Amino acid sequence: MGQKVNPISNRLGIIRGWDSNWYGGKNYGDRLLEDSKIRKYLNARLAKASVSRIVIERTLKLITITVCTARPGLIIGKGGQEVDKLKEELKKITDKDVQINIYEVKRPELDAEIVASNIARQIEGKIAYRRAVKTAIASTMRMGAEGIKVQVSGRLNGAEMARSEMYKEGRTPLHTLRADIDYALVEALTKVGIIGIKVWICRGEIYGKKDLAPAFTNNAKEARGGNGGPKKGFRKPKTNR
Repeated sequence: MGQKVNPISNRLGIIRGWDSNWYGGKNYGDRLLEDSKIRKYLNARLAKASVSRIVIERTLKLITITVCTARPGLIIGKGGQEVDKLKEELKKITDKDVQINIYEVKRPELDAEIVASNIARQIEGKIAYRRAVKTAIASTMRMGAEGIKVQVSGRLNGAEMARSEMYKEGRTPLHTLRADIDYALVEALTKVGIIGIKVWICRGEIYGKKDLAPAFTNNAKEARGGNGGPKKGFRKPKTNR
């Protein structure tokens, strides 16, 4: 029954941290709704920028948003113009000061959200789903993943009856809580209906105690964008040995 639970929520507090870091108090519901609106807006606005994850941190008057993306240049723009424009747009949604940090995903082939989005865009572009899935699996395994599992569901190849197909390579132990498994669900909007793509990627096992605070939010100066313009350095995630 391991596949019935979202692997990310299953590992929260063990080897995975939260994407929203704040204390709600009495305004918990309002802040949760605000987070949802921010994520929805950014995912629509930055649809072509290969966004993997949006981490939101709050203080009393400031909202810090870290956007993890495989294509930071698209978001930053010429001299950071796009980031400033994005900041102004988000201020209208939240009515608070917003700081945006851009973090580059070094290996997008090992990120489930980006892999699933790539497959979905190819299916929308009328590329055969088997070819798209097998290409994605091959490139992920080449980058050093321990295993990958992809499930596509819907009216595949425009068939009258919807069905599901699953493709696997390597190992994806969903019950092993120390296994670092990334998961994503993305929908491809085709002419014959929606095709759902689920991706599980096993990136190895984590031993020892893991720092649950995202590595890229520990030091804002090392993230690109933000208040100080583009920076060169990136913080490498900690590895436990």
